[in-house]
This record gives sequence, C-alpha cells and structure tokens, in this order.
Amino acid sequence: MFAKNSLRAPFRARVAAAALLALAAANPSTGAELKYADQGAKWTQAARTEFYSLDQGARIMPFAWIKALRRPDGARFLDDGLGRYGYLPNPDSETPGLPVGFLSASEDSTQYFSMTCSACHTRQIDVSGVSWRIDGGPALVDFQGLLNDIDLAFKKILSDDAAFKEFAKAVLGGDPTPRELQHLRRDVEVWFAPYDTIMRKSLPSPGWGIGRADAVSMIFNRVAGLDIGTTHSRIIEKNIALADAAVRYPFLWNAAIQDFTQWPGFAENGDDILGLARNVGEVYGVFGIYRPKQTILPNVIDYLNDSSLNYPGLMRLETLIKQIAPPKWPWSLDQALVAKGAEIFNRDPKNGGCAKGCHEIAKGAPRVCNLKGTWKTPIEDVGTDSREYQVLVREGETGVLNGARIAFIPGVDKPLKPKDKIISILGLSVIGSIIEAPLHFGLDVFQPILDECLPAAAQASPESAKLLVRNKLSAALQNLYSKPAAAPSFKYESRVMEGIWAAAPYLHNGSVPTLADLLKKPADRPASFKVGPAYDIENVGLSKEQGAFNSTYNADDCSKRDSGNSRCGHDFGTSLTDPDKKALLEYLKSL
Repeated sequence: MFAKNSLRAPFRARVAAAALLALAAANPSTGAELKYADQGAKWTQAARTEFYSLDQGARIMPFAWIKALRRPDGARFLDDGLGRYGYLPNPDSETPGLPVGFLSASEDSTQYFSMTCSACHTRQIDVSGVSWRIDGGPALVDFQGLLNDIDLAFKKILSDDAAFKEFAKAVLGGDPTPRELQHLRRDVEVWFAPYDTIMRKSLPSPGWGIGRADAVSMIFNRVAGLDIGTTHSRIIEKNIALADAAVRYPFLWNAAIQDFTQWPGFAENGDDILGLARNVGEVYGVFGIYRPKQTILPNVIDYLNDSSLNYPGLMRLETLIKQIAPPKWPWSLDQALVAKGAEIFNRDPKNGGCAKGCHEIAKGAPRVCNLKGTWKTPIEDVGTDSREYQVLVREGETGVLNGARIAFIPGVDKPLKPKDKIISILGLSVIGSIIEAPLHFGLDVFQPILDECLPAAAQASPESAKLLVRNKLSAALQNLYSKPAAAPSFKYESRVMEGIWAAAPYLHNGSVPTLADLLKKPADRPASFKVGPAYDIENVGLSKEQGAFNSTYNADDCSKRDSGNSRCGHDFGTSLTDPDKKALLEYLKSL
C-alpha cells in the first residue's frame, strides 16, 4: 500500500518523459516553460515526488476500470492525464500518464485508481510564458466536473450494451465469457449504486467551478450517507444533502502548526495526533473505504472493519507537509515600498492594518504532542459569506453508530442518538478509527507520534504504552470537533499571510479575484470574473483574461450573505489611500 520513491529504469524515464510532453499539450496551465517556486531547502525533488503520489488510502475504483473508461467522444478517459479538469502533469508518477495527486494503489491484490492530498493542494500559475508550480497551493481544478463525468460515463456503460461490451473487453481482455460479463456487470452495479447516489444528491447546478469544492458537505455526505446504514447497501440517502457551500482550497504551508483549522475553525490542530485526525476525515471524504460495524458487545463498534486507511502514508504525508515552506515571490520587489507596506500591515486593523489580532504570527494554544508550539489562528466574524455554517448544523440518522460513544473523550463521550449532528457522527468515526488503529496494526503505526511526544512510551511495555497513547489521545482529541454556537455568528479562520500572493482568489469562498480587489469596498469588487491560471502580478491574483478554462465566477453582493458566493465582508484596508494600498500589496508579495 505504501507508495515507493525508487529509481526508475531508463526506459521508464523515457516513457514518463513522453507522457509529460503529451500532457503538456493537453494541460492548459503548462505554459512555455515550467519552473518550481522556491519553497525552502527542505522541499527537495524527492519530497515533491513523494507528495505527488503517496497513497493515503483513497479507493475510487479498480484501476482497470478507469483505464477502460471512455469519454463521450470515444477517447480514453485518462488520455490527457485529466488535464481538461486542470490537474497537472506528474513526470515522476509510478504510473506514467497520471497527474499530480493520482496514483494506482494496491489493496488486497487489486490495483485501485486513487487520489491523494496533492491533487487539491498543488497550484500552477502562468506569467509571461512561464508556468510556476507552487506545491501546497490551492489547486485550480474542476473536481465536480471530474466526479460528474465519471458518473455519466458509468451510466452509459450500464445502459448501453455495446458500451458495456467494449468496457468489459478492455477490463477483462480477449473475449470475455458470459459468466465473466455477468460478474463484471454485477461488480460495476454494486460500485455504481453508492457512487451515483452521492453524486446525484450532492452535486449542485451551477457547479462549484474551478478551484472550489464543498469538501465538508462531501465528507458529511460520504460518512453519514454511504457508510453507516443498517441495510446491506449501507446507504442512508436522506442523510445526503446538496453540497452547495463551496470554498476555495486552502494552502498547506504552515498548516501543521495552526492551532485550529478548517475554514470555520471547528477542528483543533497543531500536533501529529490532531493532524492525523484531520487527514483521516479527509480520506473518508475522497473514497476511503469506511464500513464500521457493531461488534458482539453492545454499542461497541469496529471502526476499521474493511478499512482502506493507509496510516503509514498519512503519517508520511503530514511530515512532508511540514517541509513545504511558503513560496518566495520570484519577481523583483521595490524594497522602499515593501518597508512602507510593512508599517501599514502592522498597524491596528482599525487603522487599515492586517496583523494585530488577525494575521500576525503569535503563540497559539499548547498541544500535547508539539513542544515547539503552535501559531494562533484567530476565528473571527468579519462579515463574509455564511453558507458553510448551514452545513455544520446538519443532522442525520446514525445507523450502525446509534448508541456508540468513546467514554474517555469529552465531546464524543455521550452515546449518539438515533438522529444526531453529522459533525458528531464524523468526529466519532475519526476518533474511533484512530484509537482502534494500534489494535489492528500494532503500536508501530503511531511510531512517528511516539518518537515526537511519547519517548517514554516507546520504551515501555505494550500495556503501558497503550495506556499512555489512550491518555494522550483523550487530552489531544477532546475538543476535535466543537459544536457550532447557537448564536448567528459566522466566524472563519484568519491565517498567517506568508505566501498569500500565490493563493488567489481570496476570502474563504474564493469570491474576490485579487488582493487589490480585496482592498476595495465590497460593492466595488468585481461582480464576476474569469478563473484560471493566468496571473496578474501587479494586482496580485487572477488576470482579467484567462485562456485555460471557460469558467466565470459570479459573486453576490452583501444582500445575499448566505448564498455561498457573496463577496461581502473583510472591509479592512478598504479606506487606505491608493499609495498606501500599493505599498501594502508590495509587502504582501514579499511574505
């Protein structure tokens, strides 16, 4: 299961190079020349290669199926390396032709089409004929388009005999027997039923667009809608809701040391255990296998029954994320303006500043397994779009988890009711999966955590070590998923601004195309703008003209704060003079 970083044979290197050239023609963001942004000495080519294709446990479908799948024009689904959706070429892929963030992963002697976190967290921007690759940056991809096209392709296979026979011949090889065809059709139907259900019930119209996704809704829908039902299918269709609170993908640099994470700041963060919890939830949202079941003991759940979670991969990915430094601005800077902008940035926000109480580097909440400390992540209501908060208060049937709890961890120590908050269902699922991991895989699965924060436990007896791990988990996870306040306050995280120049569009829902536009009053910000990789380095963000995608973001005004697309809020700096705004932008470029 663990992806390897090994040397390729010369022939394989030639194949990969040829694939890269083919993908460069297909991918709209490759530009005339590819360069990598400077992201620190620790971010090496070897680390990048791992990050691009390290298995975390996602299992979309058998790899033979995606290889055989065809587009409406008859082309193979993978022929352009998914470049039509904005995914980026990966010349070092173990499977030539797969883009950054996708891989062929092994599970029980079957190869699966899989994805990993770099698919959504690798950015490429185009400036003056050069494409700049920014690792850990928010991806400019059409994830909904990919999900929807897979759904449509399999609908055709199951409704068109000729299409199914062609698919079966490619999957099985030669001339399949009637029995082989029957078995394959049954397997596809079993796989397709939950996939189609979640796509049909979740995907909104108009869609999320380029560079956005309603990840929280999709995680909620997946865990509560597809995985915990009491029937043979495990589906609870009424637990699936429309995923219409799309947000921009966050950047990953410095993410590991934030003391809170997720746009609404509902998840504690800042050490390896909490990082693992964050990533387990993410894997469950992108096709990780999760099939919890009741054991013979009342209300005791086997959370890792038939699980595909790749704990070594998740641990390694978190280590790699820590090595990604903010990208350095690759163009010239006016140092006099930078100095002036620094003074403005460090003013009180009431006077047009940005740092104090919001975007400064300040000591955060202490964490059990992080002796170096965290960065404070203020969670504030600054008048921005409120749609995501409707997701956090959703409730659903608890299915096989009804009555389950984890007695020693406050927050999930009360038994789930037959109908409960979906955020509680997710919290219980994540924490239960982590606590159970040593029972399935041994304590070695937590060795990186033990090495960092439990040196005594590493030398202790298994019984003593398990007790220490349990106690540390109890302390670190007790408020992992806090409940949203009843009051109508719509708070979002305020992160440190290092590398912010590479993260357009702005605000949590991506409703403002440039930093220059963010310094305008909400009513003066663009009501619509094109989305793509072409970059404006003067205004710091998306160029007005884009050639890569036919994608336009239509932003609502402040009268529609709950639409998911409001450009309202974050009025800080909007009253600065034009020269001060120019200086502030120059300083933000330098971070």
